[in-house]
Amino acid sequence: MTIKKYDVGGMSCASCASHIQSTISALDGVQSAEVNLLTGVMKVAYDDSCMNDDTIIRAVTEIGYEASLSGVRAKTEDKKGLKGETEIMKKRLIYSLIFAVPLFVIAMLHMVGVPMPQFMSMENNAIAMPFLEFLLVLPIVVINRKYFTGGFKSLIKGHPNMDSLIAIGASAAIIYGIFNIFMIGNSLTLFNLDAIHELSMDLYFESAGTILTLITLGKFLETRSKEKTGDAIKRLVELRPKTAVILNGENELVVPIEKVAVGDIVCVKSGELIPVDGIIIEGDASVDESVITGESIPVDKTVDDQLTGGTINKSGFVKMKATRVGEDTTLSNIIRLVEEASAGKAPIARLADKISGFFVPVVIVIALITAVVWMIVSKDFSTALKNGISVLVISCPCALGLATPTSIMVGTGKGAEYGILIKSAEALEIAHKIKTIVVDKTGTITEGKPSVTDVRPINPMKDYHLLALAASIEKNSEHPLSEAVCEYTNSKKIPIFKTTSFERIPGMGVCALIEGRKFYGGNVKLMGKLGIDVTNFKALAEELALEGKTCLYYCDESRMLGIIALSDTVKPTSRAAITQFQRMGLETIMLTGDNKVTAQAIRRIVGIKDVVADVLPYQKEKVVNASKRDGRTVAMIGDGINDAPALAAADVGIAIGAGTDVALESADIVLIRSDLMDAVTAISLSKAVIKNIKQNLFWALIYNSVSIPLAALGLLSPMLAALAMSLSSVCVVSNALRLRRFKPKEITSAKGKRAESTEFDDVMPLDLDAVNDNVPNQITLQSALDGVEAHGVHQTNLNEKSSQDNLENETNNKGLYNNEKKELIMEKKYKLMISGMSCNHCKMTVEKALCSIDGVKAEVNLDEKCAYITAPENVDIIVLKKAVVDCGFDVL
Repeated sequence: MTIKKYDVGGMSCASCASHIQSTISALDGVQSAEVNLLTGVMKVAYDDSCMNDDTIIRAVTEIGYEASLSGVRAKTEDKKGLKGETEIMKKRLIYSLIFAVPLFVIAMLHMVGVPMPQFMSMENNAIAMPFLEFLLVLPIVVINRKYFTGGFKSLIKGHPNMDSLIAIGASAAIIYGIFNIFMIGNSLTLFNLDAIHELSMDLYFESAGTILTLITLGKFLETRSKEKTGDAIKRLVELRPKTAVILNGENELVVPIEKVAVGDIVCVKSGELIPVDGIIIEGDASVDESVITGESIPVDKTVDDQLTGGTINKSGFVKMKATRVGEDTTLSNIIRLVEEASAGKAPIARLADKISGFFVPVVIVIALITAVVWMIVSKDFSTALKNGISVLVISCPCALGLATPTSIMVGTGKGAEYGILIKSAEALEIAHKIKTIVVDKTGTITEGKPSVTDVRPINPMKDYHLLALAASIEKNSEHPLSEAVCEYTNSKKIPIFKTTSFERIPGMGVCALIEGRKFYGGNVKLMGKLGIDVTNFKALAEELALEGKTCLYYCDESRMLGIIALSDTVKPTSRAAITQFQRMGLETIMLTGDNKVTAQAIRRIVGIKDVVADVLPYQKEKVVNASKRDGRTVAMIGDGINDAPALAAADVGIAIGAGTDVALESADIVLIRSDLMDAVTAISLSKAVIKNIKQNLFWALIYNSVSIPLAALGLLSPMLAALAMSLSSVCVVSNALRLRRFKPKEITSAKGKRAESTEFDDVMPLDLDAVNDNVPNQITLQSALDGVEAHGVHQTNLNEKSSQDNLENETNNKGLYNNEKKELIMEKKYKLMISGMSCNHCKMTVEKALCSIDGVKAEVNLDEKCAYITAPENVDIIVLKKAVVDCGFDVL
């Protein structure tokens, strides 16, 4: 079985794509055919023993369309792509307006009684003015001749489309107008002024010109939205490095990326793109893999670790052995997935196109029957022709044709007002049917960059002392975690120390010399290498890890000084957005390339039910496709290049505006403000637009159902028919304009900023202020270490007052100092925020579990969704949390 793609030209609507698809599917040897109207690509699976490319292309050509093997037309007609088509439609619209505006003014002003200049008076220029209207409509017809050639061709071949409706309606108006010009000339010879006046009111050139111009406006907006569809692949290709540095003996050679072969030794310096997939054979590096995994925190790589082409070496130098090159690299596979997902999208079957399949033939038959019957009854050709054309004019597809584009036009404009860019009408139409929302974690639910969440120095060191030391150690490092620590310290206006030397310890951390003393910062491996005892920090580190946080350890040459924790924090409105999705009855799934621990921590914070962690780009696309196979309409929300295949595979791809260009180009909807609540607004807007479209279509159909019989019975003249037709269009447009009153269901604070509803007040914010307000203007190293020296090496107790997690921790020194035992007997008070409690039984269950712990007193407040706890100092917070979790509830 062979599968090939073909570029198809000449399609104007869904019925065109459907006609091509059914024609090719009927050929012997063809297993399946899939035509994508948006991309103009047809994918055909066929048996090459009895079918070939020429036969398929010829079959498409015979039914009036163009076809070529995918890529051939692109090579020969680079300037005639979607961008060129948009420019063509723009010119057609401008030129049409140049003639349509004066035509409309000349034709309509005298009809509504507006005084006209003498030279424009119909009475004084009975032939000249109608002929001038005819001359003005001719350029509009020539400019938009494609509607006529394509529409009549489809009609002749038995597959009428929207172009057929446009062509018949405009042609009927023009033909009747030409006929009336001749009748005016005849009336002039008879000096029948009444007839001349009546006939001059029955010219419909302006109707034809207006129809063609409005349809061209809609086509221009449609092609403009399609223009950027193909750019996603181009941007993905641009991410491929153009060159690579390979070792040839002892020499380094810069070669084109195409020349790199499997087994070559490639050198990658700091700041460079990794050119191909491979394995490190020498050196260490901190690699930004967000291009592939979407995760913002770089990964430390060393010998035998895998590297992926397209990722960035943030710091360090490595030599790698190429294992996958060319089309086999991970990035190339992502490009292929985007191409296949884009080509596999089924076009939206527009209701208007479906109706046109039987509506046009029926109208033509009715018009012919009307003319014949009236010819027999009245024996007057003029009356028969007038009534027959009245049927055609009144059934002009203007209302039917405007029903969808006007609503979409207003809807997309309203979306832009709220920072929602809807790139295609198809996306707006499909969004109202969404049943499943798949959401990427990093950069979508979360901020997409690390930030400080906890500062935990040892007693009696102050939190700002630890931050001053940490920022001094990290300031010369390019690692994003180091940058986050320095940024946080700077935001608190904490002065830092001068360092005299700096050393990077690959895969572990950094070291700096301050006033002749060495201080270290890094991971727990570094502490182990230095022989630093971290026993007293172990429970805290485990607790922070369970919350999805990354811990940085800081020490001098002999003792721990504290921990600073960082994480990718949740955006303020993410919880509210997830809740709104659930209220709308949408299944919500979070996808992430991060580990399960971090994923579960975010899940608990935002209240999402389903999570899939440790997924690679192609796995994200598989999850989306699996949801689609269940018959559900799926939306994917993401921001990274790794999300591009899933965005393209989803029925509606929604990209966060702060994301990569590729994600934005692959998506159907872009949220400029990077706010997940805007996705809720986009779906609500889609529902409002579709409801409006259905109202418009209902009006258009009812109008035609009532007016056509009236015209056939001779109760409506062509003039009244045209007036009714115009009014029907006005009604459709006016109804569409009601969408301008659409407002998103969001709650704003008094300051005008977006805020969450009070129903989410039980969710503690992630970034509480951990640093004391009384930071001194100057900090000395001696003041920072005062008291720490006296406590000695083993006194690495946590400073409990420095917490900055999702727990309100209030430590009260309600104890007595025992002189004999030299110890302080203390109590701690906690306020635990708990989710999942709904009744008194829940309250009693939690209280019983907490109070069963020796020395613990607990009182649960069901309204505040929290537990107030008093516990002895030796009871760890982890024990309290575990007691609540074991009851089936979550501690926020």
